[in-house]
Amino acid sequence: MQESRRTRKKTRVTSLDIAHRAGVSQATVSRVLAGSPLVNADTRRRVEQAVRELNYKVDRHASSLRTQRAGTLALLLFEDPTPDESHINPFFLAMLGSITRACARHGHDLLVSFQQLSDDWHADYEDSMKADGLILLGYGDYLAYRGKLERLVEQGTHFVRWGQVQPGQPGISIGCDNHAGGMLAGRHLLERGRRRIAFLGDASSRFPEFFARYQGCDAALHEAGLAMAPALQVDADSTEEAGYAAARTLLARGEVFDAIFAASDLIAIGAIHALKEAGRRVPDDVAVVGFDGTPMARFADPPLTTVVQDTSRAGELLVDTLLKQVRDQPARSVMLEPTLDVRASSGR
Repeated sequence: MQESRRTRKKTRVTSLDIAHRAGVSQATVSRVLAGSPLVNADTRRRVEQAVRELNYKVDRHASSLRTQRAGTLALLLFEDPTPDESHINPFFLAMLGSITRACARHGHDLLVSFQQLSDDWHADYEDSMKADGLILLGYGDYLAYRGKLERLVEQGTHFVRWGQVQPGQPGISIGCDNHAGGMLAGRHLLERGRRRIAFLGDASSRFPEFFARYQGCDAALHEAGLAMAPALQVDADSTEEAGYAAARTLLARGEVFDAIFAASDLIAIGAIHALKEAGRRVPDDVAVVGFDGTPMARFADPPLTTVVQDTSRAGELLVDTLLKQVRDQPARSVMLEPTLDVRASSGR
């Protein structure tokens, strides 16, 4: 009876079995399972076919002990001021879904950690084996944030962040071509006959994404022999409340303007509320364009024209780029091209 049970007991499939079935070495099987680029396509196909035929499952715990990797990526999401208790910029919610799916495709777990910028978030995750690398989403003042990025570089931490790609930056970034997005907005407003374009959002090196959007819009105006007027720029964080307050400040200055380019959709939606309160019609009196392409832009009143960032592709690139670093493969910063979604807020 005992022998019968032993006979019926299912034998665990090992990487040695895969190697025998595929006609390769066990080391080659390990390279294929680790995603090494050193294995040629034909060999990779044979190993992957053997894996499917034998229904091989990777022992994640044993694998992490051998490679000294956790099999986990950490997403550090920095809190934003929001009217609810989520403290998450809505723009990052769509990206979060894309990052999660990309991790699943690569067989990695995702640790999501909410951080405050004042915290010691640049502590070394890799030495503690919490995660193989970090994805950073959201930050406040870039000049203050940069020092912590430099610390990550000094520690040899694998990390990638969503943000402006610029010369001399610490580490690798995946970001939108914000200057090109600003040009899309500026050219669109010019095509609608607008000439006095206000900008709501910080236009300084402290907020490089916003600054690049401002500069892009200014470049579009220069093509038409015009320029952004300093009196029509008002600082604003990326919240509806800040957009509302910035638009009220702009109105109080008494300057003539016929369009607003807001550095984010949230700022734009808040500005529209302030314009309506002041009796300004959107888009008849003032055309409004936002930036980000958040779902809520479709449901603004009127629906908001916005520069769209590809959050789906961004999430994939953040994960792919980080895993290249973890595997000691070449990785580089990438800028994604934005598009313009035209709706009623800027006229049709």
